[in-house]
Amino acid sequence: MKPSKLQDHLRRCHPDKTEKDLKYFQTLKDKFQKRPTLDRMFASTSQRNDDGLRASYNISLLIAKSEKPHTIGDKLILPAVEEVLKLFYKNLHLISLKEFP
Repeated sequence: MKPSKLQDHLRRCHPDKTEKDLKYFQTLKDKFQKRPTLDRMFASTSQRNDDGLRASYNISLLIAKSEKPHTIGDKLILPAVEEVLKLFYKNLHLISLKEFP
């Protein structure tokens, strides 16, 4: 937008802020840019779900390539992965294999 139109908008719509200095508007802009948004709040959850989906897909692909029945994933793969996670991560209660599709 043209600076002249911005100034006109400021005078017409926000007359109480016409005397504010540049620092005020810069802090206002910073607060606006740093506010929490839905994308930022769910970004880590979304990434974790994407990683779980990718892992589930890779395991399904390995099962399909080995020409075994798909139920082997429930009977063998999930318990094996759970055991590996127990060994590597002491806080297994924080990690739930039920989240994997």
